[in-house]
Amino acid sequence: MISDARWTVIRATKGFMPEAEGIALAEAAHAAALAVGGPLLEIGTYCGKSAIHLGCAAEATDTVLYTVDHHRGSEENQAGWDHHDTEVVDPATGRMDTLPFFRRAIEAAGLERSVVAVIGHSVPVARSWATPLGFLFIDGGHALDVAMADYEHWAGFVKPGGTLAIHDVFEHKEEGGQAPFEVWTRAVADGFAPIGTTGSLRTLRRA
Repeated sequence: MISDARWTVIRATKGFMPEAEGIALAEAAHAAALAVGGPLLEIGTYCGKSAIHLGCAAEATDTVLYTVDHHRGSEENQAGWDHHDTEVVDPATGRMDTLPFFRRAIEAAGLERSVVAVIGHSVPVARSWATPLGFLFIDGGHALDVAMADYEHWAGFVKPGGTLAIHDVFEHKEEGGQAPFEVWTRAVADGFAPIGTTGSLRTLRRA
C-alpha cells in the first residue's frame, strides 16, 4: 500500500510516528474503509507523517482523509518542552507553524487529492461537522482536557463497525503521559471494543 517512494517521504518528514505503528495505522484505516466506508479523519497533523500513512489508505480505498490541526503546535511542542523544534518556528511571528511542512510533505507524497487539510482547533471544527467516519485517529494535544475533548467531540461520528485509533497510549507513568490512556479507558467504558495494539498505538471498533 505504501510505495518505496512514499516511504522516502515519510522518513524525511518530521513527526513522532514509529514505522511499525505507522504501518499498523495505515492497515487499520484501510480495513475500516473497506468494511464500513470512509472518510477517514485524523486529529493532530503536525508535519504530515501520519497523514501520509493514512492518505495511502484513503487513496487505496477511493476515499479521503481529513486531517484537523491549527498548526501552531500542541503544549508539548512549545518552547521549553521536550518536543520543541525550532525549525518549525515562523521567524516572522515567533510562533510555531507546521502548515508549510505539511503541505510540502503531502505534495512530495503525491497525495493532494486524497488528503484534505482542515485548519483549525479540533472542538470548533467538530461542532460544525456532520459526516459519519469510517476511521478516526486521535493524536492531537496530550494534555488530559485537550485529549478528552477531542474524544468527546469526535467519537460519536464513528460509524457502527468503524474504527477508533489512539496514539501514545501508555498504561504506566514511567512510559509516557497518561492522557491518551485515559481516553482509551473512556472509549472502552463507552462500548468501543479493543481490537489491536502496536507499540503505543491502540485501535478499537465501535459496536
